[in-house]
Amino acid sequence: MSDTKRTLPALLPAAPIKLPNESERRLTNGLTVIAIRRPAVPLVEVRLRMPFAKANLARGAMLGQTLFSGTAELSTVEIAAELQSVGGGLSASVDPDRLMISGNSLAAGLTRILEILGEVLDGAAYPSDEVSTERDRLVDHIQVAKSQPAHLAREALLQRLYGRHPYAVQTPEPEQVRAVRPAQLRALHAERVHPAGATLVLVGDFQPKRALDTAEAVLGSWNGGGKDVTLPAAPQPEPGPVLLVDRPDSVQSSLRMALPAVPRTHPDHAALQLANLVFGGYFSSRWVENIREDKGYTYGPHSVIDHSAAGSVVLLSAEVATDVTGPALLETVYELGRMATLPPGEEELEQARQYILGTLMLGVSTQGGIAALATTYAGAGLRLDFLSEYTEQLRTATRDDVAAAAAKYLAPSGAVTVILGDASKIEAPVATLREVELE
Repeated sequence: MSDTKRTLPALLPAAPIKLPNESERRLTNGLTVIAIRRPAVPLVEVRLRMPFAKANLARGAMLGQTLFSGTAELSTVEIAAELQSVGGGLSASVDPDRLMISGNSLAAGLTRILEILGEVLDGAAYPSDEVSTERDRLVDHIQVAKSQPAHLAREALLQRLYGRHPYAVQTPEPEQVRAVRPAQLRALHAERVHPAGATLVLVGDFQPKRALDTAEAVLGSWNGGGKDVTLPAAPQPEPGPVLLVDRPDSVQSSLRMALPAVPRTHPDHAALQLANLVFGGYFSSRWVENIREDKGYTYGPHSVIDHSAAGSVVLLSAEVATDVTGPALLETVYELGRMATLPPGEEELEQARQYILGTLMLGVSTQGGIAALATTYAGAGLRLDFLSEYTEQLRTATRDDVAAAAAKYLAPSGAVTVILGDASKIEAPVATLREVELE
């Protein structure tokens, strides 16, 4: 075998992202419809995003579970059969910012899938038997989640990070879900499921104007009434003692940290995104190299910029063995400090740049990816063409730009830190590094 060292080929320059054209129409009832032609396959992706801030947690979660459980004319089985007849399906989910309805069908079935959607939006019945079944299922799901360290650590971080803000608690208690009744769901639906401020995104093999006409014909009569709710701005992370949440006999510790970030439209966002990637946002990052590859403390540390309607934060997460909790925290703080004080190398930055540009290109290579991105952007008041502006910012960000963003947002002194684990074994080593508050 030859000992000659093989040199990796240079990274190819990223090709410009080619975006399909958007057509848009605002209906008289307040619904914004965006149609995007993507004829790769004869399908259509449907996304309906409705603002849903400050809804009762338990009722909101149950509404998402039971929205398609029946109308005055159709049972849940009949709804499913009608959707299947056009090769499609629809589902709903709720988070602290929005109610999202997602689905797809054959392109030829666009009218029918929108008709079914319209029937549900106008007349979801929330039958008692379906609500009872889904209520039990949701209670089981929550009980399982609340036994998982990752979920408990996230709950603790949210409460520490957001205090009294609505984001602080995002999962209802089982007894709250058990108390939900169909009449309450119908009342919540009437109050919050309305077109004002909502955005419908359609992506697929169709002529955009025809798709807009179809959406207007089918959904233009959707009730325009309802209640609008605005979230207060989320508080900025306030550093303090490490919050140590005791989980006796745990063989692992769940390390969570939050740092300040900026929304997508902020001038610092592209540079911060690159700084986050260099630090811990992908497999070749410094943090991963340190505590996974070099020291073996964890399998998959990760950091990500999380954007919500009321604010943005950088979130760090890692599951580490109990006996290396202190060293893992030390190395994490070290890497954050190194990131905040030393500019990335040219090759290091270029690798992160190519990674994110390639990821963005892959993300818009499918109908579903375009629909997801267009809907996310719409929720922030943006349109798909923002991606061109964002990719240009990523391409032109310099080492100095990235270093400045890292110094401003990733300094470890600004972090909110929560660790869930066996306090009897990890409190002392953590306390040698940082002040500890035991919960």
